[in-house]
Amino acid sequence: MEEYEKFSANTFFRYLVLVIVGLILVYPLAWMIGSGFKDNIDIFGNLSIFPPAGRVRPENYANAWQINKQHILPFYFFNTLKFLIPKTIFTVISSSITAYAVARFSFPGKKFVFTAIIVTLLMPELAFRIPLYLFYTNIGLRDNYATLYITDIFATNSFFVFMIIQFMRSVPKELDEAAKIDGCNAFQILLYVIVPVIKPIIITVALLCFMWGMNDFQGPLIYLTSPDKAVLSLVLKQQLDGDQVISYGKLFAASTIALTPIIIIFFSGSRYFVDGVASTGGKE
Repeated sequence: MEEYEKFSANTFFRYLVLVIVGLILVYPLAWMIGSGFKDNIDIFGNLSIFPPAGRVRPENYANAWQINKQHILPFYFFNTLKFLIPKTIFTVISSSITAYAVARFSFPGKKFVFTAIIVTLLMPELAFRIPLYLFYTNIGLRDNYATLYITDIFATNSFFVFMIIQFMRSVPKELDEAAKIDGCNAFQILLYVIVPVIKPIIITVALLCFMWGMNDFQGPLIYLTSPDKAVLSLVLKQQLDGDQVISYGKLFAASTIALTPIIIIFFSGSRYFVDGVASTGGKE
């Protein structure tokens, strides 16, 4: 009985801490959604999630839909998808192939390759922006969505490569040997044996790539110049520019609408996300 009571108390305490931390983390998101219904004075006047009675502004969401005089908000969302979809696909494929080679094969310079992955993992992405900008300008590829995903064909995101390598190391190599006995080549082993097993980490990489790409501001700002090619992150920043009074309620409403697809996608794959992150600590 004492052990049961002790266990129950510990469990209650853990869940209590998790609930408190969860509420702290959810508060900024809830505040942003509620601020979409407020005037500027109510946004900066207090930290309440809900607007005062009688001063609810649902028209902020209607105004946010028509984000500017040229286009509605979904126009910029589909512009974002024009580079996000190929970026995610190329990242998953290239990172999986690279990780497969490093995790499953022995070749001269393997340790050097793995060290290079770790080193580039520590380098800020900003270090590559200027060389890429000059390169794209010289070949006439600037102001093209391809500039935002073409490098992902070559597994340039070492963080994702490292995650998949660590996950693959937890997969028994006996599966590879059994597939070889059945006549599978290296590509077939990857496609039919390894990929189904590492599905959680592949979905995790896809989710992170999509979310980080949606939040990318610097890349589109540098490489895209045409107003009709602007993406969500750029058009939301443009709401802070100009000489007119900024409607922060409209800005928060637009941000909420823009975040909705990301939240839906994340929770749709959250189970795989947790499994993928929890399983990347395997050792060879």
